[in-house]
Amino acid sequence: MSRQTDSVQPVSHPAPPLSSTPTLYPTSRLSYKTRRYVSRVLKYILALLLILFAIFPTFWVVSASLNPAKSLTGGSLWPKNAGLTNYSDLLNHDFFPYTTWLFNSFKITTLSVIIIIFITCITGYALSRFRFTGRRHLMTAVLVLNVFPAVLAIVALFAMMQQLGTHIPVIGFNTHGGLIFVYVAGAMGINVLMMKAYIDSIPAEVDESALVDGATHWQVFWHIIFPMIRPIVVTVAVLSFFATYGDFIIARILLTSSDKLTVMVGLMLFQTDRFDQDWGIITAGAVMAALPIIILYLPLQNYVISGLTAGSVKG
Repeated sequence: MSRQTDSVQPVSHPAPPLSSTPTLYPTSRLSYKTRRYVSRVLKYILALLLILFAIFPTFWVVSASLNPAKSLTGGSLWPKNAGLTNYSDLLNHDFFPYTTWLFNSFKITTLSVIIIIFITCITGYALSRFRFTGRRHLMTAVLVLNVFPAVLAIVALFAMMQQLGTHIPVIGFNTHGGLIFVYVAGAMGINVLMMKAYIDSIPAEVDESALVDGATHWQVFWHIIFPMIRPIVVTVAVLSFFATYGDFIIARILLTSSDKLTVMVGLMLFQTDRFDQDWGIITAGAVMAALPIIILYLPLQNYVISGLTAGSVKG
């Protein structure tokens, strides 16, 4: 009996032609470009809306300051008979010395910023380069004190200035010296830590080599360290200027005489006294008060940005 073996032959299927192979790559590439284009358009639209949201109130205030009708509402965004009548009435007012308030703000802010920069620089240098007992505890205390808002100290500041004025009238209640004293004390915390973190990024070998050559610590700081920390110095100066110049609460509590008020407190009198409906003068005063901040920030914005970013990365 013969045995027949069946050999299984593999079945070969013909490969489909190259033209019929599905190609998804061009479709996915086109879809990626489309998504990227739509995403970019949405980003531009969102950025434009945010810019309009930020500019519109400013444009509205400027428009109201040029409106002779002395009103915040009108038929158009830009007044038809725009003029400088409100600015003239503001500067030549019989009861409220706006120019005196503006000068007081500049004097208080300038002196405060100079003292803040000096104390911040030498304190940050001492905390960064010197080692003494209680150094770490001191920095911890400064950091903890900055957690509490300054509004909590209003009552304590009021009582302290009244008592301090009986012994040292120059820095007592209702004096510019007392207000400067409070501003300087309040700005020391976070600014000292920023300065210390920035100086830490400078190698200590720079100081040591100068000390070996016979330089004193003050010469090292003034001739070597200070030119290298100029960005953070400008940053501290600009931020302190903004905080001091734009303060309202502390100046309103500690100053009572009309000739000693700052411009931010003085503007409130136009609304709460006799001119609660004269929005033209109020907006004109707000525009003039905001001009120094704009003029100061525009040429120094690069220093502020570089100081903040360098301090955050290196510190």
